[in-house]
Amino acid sequence: MKATAVRAQWRAEGHVQKTGEGATFDDLLLKYLREVAAYKRSPRRYHSAAKVLFPHFTGRLLADIGAQEVRAYIAHRQAQGRLPGCINRELGLMSGAMRWAKDELEWDIGNNPWRTRFLQPAAPRTRFLSREEALALLAAADGLKKAPHLGDYLRLMLATGLRPGEALALTWDRVDLGRRMIRFEAGDQKNGLAGTIPLNDSARAALVSRARFRASHCPGSPWVFCNHQGARFLEVRTGFVNACHLAGIADLHPHDLRRTFGSWLVQSGIGIDRVSKLLRHGDVGLTARVYAHLRPQDLADAAAALDGYQLSRSVSRPAPEEEETPAKATAG
Repeated sequence: MKATAVRAQWRAEGHVQKTGEGATFDDLLLKYLREVAAYKRSPRRYHSAAKVLFPHFTGRLLADIGAQEVRAYIAHRQAQGRLPGCINRELGLMSGAMRWAKDELEWDIGNNPWRTRFLQPAAPRTRFLSREEALALLAAADGLKKAPHLGDYLRLMLATGLRPGEALALTWDRVDLGRRMIRFEAGDQKNGLAGTIPLNDSARAALVSRARFRASHCPGSPWVFCNHQGARFLEVRTGFVNACHLAGIADLHPHDLRRTFGSWLVQSGIGIDRVSKLLRHGDVGLTARVYAHLRPQDLADAAAALDGYQLSRSVSRPAPEEEETPAKATAG
């Protein structure tokens, strides 16, 4: 009871805000979500991770959450069948919040038990659409009256390799139909760099369709993918799942459309370096790990290039058999 009273007094005096002493899990995470995560590129991902974390740690003092508690949380999530990538996002949220509190708020909250608990990522997902599947999916999407934007969304994703969140967050001030490109400012994309991506005919047609929708229903909306009132779509999950069901396609995620874009490029003979630039990967090695297996003939062709060096062991011609010399007649 005494500890509770002291903590209440600290709150009244702003003690927690100044030093972090007595701060709870809720104090830190709610403050981080409000002041930092809200301005990130995909704030919904942070909130989704927070919803899972809260039931396990709400009300707990930060000082009481150590390595043992974090390991127990990881074991619990693994028992639920969650993959390493999902668990790592949740650990990353808390690790980032702890680091922010120490560096920016100068809270004295001890060690960061989340920082070194990340799991080894699973093997990269390799699912991508065949041409036939893609056509079936687009036809199904075009037939969904409750999601008239979905067909354009899918076409833009398949034609540009945009990440799902990037497409939904796309604004018209970054689209240049005349010069056929989309611009990214620093912070708009995962690698944190400014740049552009080209628009082929399919991508441009999808954006022109969205521009006509905007002109007819919500000319003042800044969002490429919005409803009739001009409000941004935050997700397309329901329509996407329905389209997949109608097309008879199983085990497909929205991010697999980006993977399909990269896979089709590689299968069309585009080099890994160029594919990496179009996908805007920070490391070409990542592109190679995910896509190089789609062109095993490249390795065979590369190895065959050395045949010109004539490294094969030469086969010596057998020496001609010596002619037998007639025996000299012996004088009798």
